[in-house]
Amino acid sequence: MLTDESRRRDFPCLEGMTYLNTAAEGIPPRAVIDALGQYAQDKLLGMDGRKLHEAQWQAVREQAARAFGLRPDEIGICSCSSEAYNLAAMALKLREDDEVVINDLDFPAGATPWLQPTCPATVRVWRSRDGALRVEDLVPLLGARTRLVSTSLVSFYNGFKIPVPSVVDAVRKHSPALLAVDVTQALGRIPLDSTGVDLIVSSTHKWILASHGGGLVGVPAARAESWTVPAGGWFNLQNAFEADRFERTVTKPGAASFCVGMPNYPAVYAVAAGLAYVQSVGIQAIDAHTRPLVLACLEELGKRPVELLTPNDPDGIAGILAFRHPDAERIHRELHAENVHIMSHAGRLRIAIHGYNTMADVERVLKVL
Repeated sequence: MLTDESRRRDFPCLEGMTYLNTAAEGIPPRAVIDALGQYAQDKLLGMDGRKLHEAQWQAVREQAARAFGLRPDEIGICSCSSEAYNLAAMALKLREDDEVVINDLDFPAGATPWLQPTCPATVRVWRSRDGALRVEDLVPLLGARTRLVSTSLVSFYNGFKIPVPSVVDAVRKHSPALLAVDVTQALGRIPLDSTGVDLIVSSTHKWILASHGGGLVGVPAARAESWTVPAGGWFNLQNAFEADRFERTVTKPGAASFCVGMPNYPAVYAVAAGLAYVQSVGIQAIDAHTRPLVLACLEELGKRPVELLTPNDPDGIAGILAFRHPDAERIHRELHAENVHIMSHAGRLRIAIHGYNTMADVERVLKVL
């Protein structure tokens, strides 16, 4: 990552492979694989391993807090972003006269909890234009009844990056709504600014190069009351083992309420190692290294007979480029035959560029295309 030497040392599996599909699955460095092995060794200690597990859990909270711009006690850990959003839906306790705003570039995890028949709120869709979500199109959807605006920082679909400060300003000016932002396609890839965001959610198996089974949740202390999940469990309860435990439940407020049961400690070890790795390299350094690759790839894609889905705006992109082609499946097969890995789905091809990628990777995928 960032140098030939560190890339060979930390990512030996990338030798001879062009991997441009981190938006689907990140390639873990050796440190993450070692961490999973360390979990296994600690688990062999039985109950004596619990303190070691808990130390890793606390390390994740500290590292995620650093990335989110929060305090460790404002970080919760669950199993995935989908679980986080369903728990968030429980916390909001929406009513029939409430409204929720989602958008058409978002991943299902952040949009579908509000579309379930059991959700009484009215859903309004912030629709993209030319692949971009424009704040002026959000404003008419906001009002006194808006309880939540849910969006991804970077779209999984085409890589568009929302202007967070402008979105925060619009939500605050035109509604009393809470703002939830999914940073799955940004965490570990670009610097984050979560100022004014009320709920931050991320998966763990993509750009932070960790494993499946983790979900990071950030809740600023000022919003703890709004995001306290009324769920059964024990890890999320203050009185789970007290004398009155069969008479009442007292839920921990805010982020802690999203940790309803025994943590997925194998994932916790992997996430601790993955976050530590990308933070040791430096998110600013990763972004500085990859941005020229992304812009060069975007420029060359613009010269080809494809339907570019990613807005041609350097300020509105992070690490994902997407385009359509009528022969997408054949192209994907031929790329894969050349050991070039990108994503293909329903005619949409997606290239994702991370810190372990090089200009040679970009040139190779363009050559095959």
